[in-house]
Amino acid sequence: MRHSRTRTLVTATLAATLAAGLAATLVGCSSPNAEAGGSKASDGERLRVVATTTQLADFTKEIGGDDIELTGLLKPGASAHHFDPSPADLLALGRADVLVVNGAGLETFVSSAVEASGFHGKTVTAAAGLDQATLKAITAEGAAEAGGAETHDHDHDHETEEAAHAHAAGDDDDDHDHGDLNPHIWTSPRNAEGMVSEVAKGLAQADPAHKADYQRRADAYVLKLKSLDEWITTQMDRVPKAERIMVTGHDSLRYYLHDYGIAFAGSILPSFEDNAEPSAADVDRLVATIKERKVRAVFVESSMSPGLARTIAKEAGVKVVDAESLYTDSLGPVGSSSAQYLGATVHNTQTILEAWGEKPGPLPENLK
Repeated sequence: MRHSRTRTLVTATLAATLAAGLAATLVGCSSPNAEAGGSKASDGERLRVVATTTQLADFTKEIGGDDIELTGLLKPGASAHHFDPSPADLLALGRADVLVVNGAGLETFVSSAVEASGFHGKTVTAAAGLDQATLKAITAEGAAEAGGAETHDHDHDHETEEAAHAHAAGDDDDDHDHGDLNPHIWTSPRNAEGMVSEVAKGLAQADPAHKADYQRRADAYVLKLKSLDEWITTQMDRVPKAERIMVTGHDSLRYYLHDYGIAFAGSILPSFEDNAEPSAADVDRLVATIKERKVRAVFVESSMSPGLARTIAKEAGVKVVDAESLYTDSLGPVGSSSAQYLGATVHNTQTILEAWGEKPGPLPENLK
């Protein structure tokens, strides 16, 4: 009930703001994206696309090229776990032809945003490009490996984005259930291939005239993802398997760890989310695990404060990697090498290897 009441209040407030903004646009005031290009639906130019996360915005930009006008909702350093769209975000969404979402229960804000903005375009769910049973099995594997500490037991509304869109269109059939699926699917380059393919398919369905261009760009990008995957595999194989053990801020690298044979000793926050709170017992248990399993470093994600990680690392007698954070929930700052998915994943891999005392090998030519 708490979430339903909050959603109603937020929807009413943002809808009023949206209506005022649209009225201003109609009397000649410039909207946030008005100068970037016309709506495909209204003037036959570029497809207007909104993507939720920084990773999805990067994928969509690579695939859409100059054929789309792209708006990313989340900014570098932000996390989808506790994001509230601004009035400007809702204005962009209300005018969009396509909304690209992660799915897998990540964007709990989407249903309210869709309802408040009046969005009636096509929703593309990147997670639909992946096998859900496999994702659930890998999630369960991670929880079991860390002793069940990463169970997602917080009170959140896990209405899927597909259901949210259906609700906005007047269809109240909400029988979807992601369960305890870890939503950080993009951290695996292998998963990213499926996500990219799904985004390309969705853009092509919304804009058939540019289908060949979207597919060509997606194919080229998938080749880079394959090179990235092969490079990471080679680098990790150089580290003895017994020494490949990770402790992270929250359980954000589950699919990456699975793909490259890295053991998961646990996370500082006992959840998939980066705003959970560990108990004193959780902290004591993690310190004991770090000592017992001879974990060499504690890693902090860029969306998290490093304070608790530093305390835990000090108690366990290991180093903390926080000066060069891992980019998981968000890509890096604009202008940095980590501002794109490929660069951020290379950065994460290099940071992990260096913390383990391994010098990363050279990158493939198509990733330099």
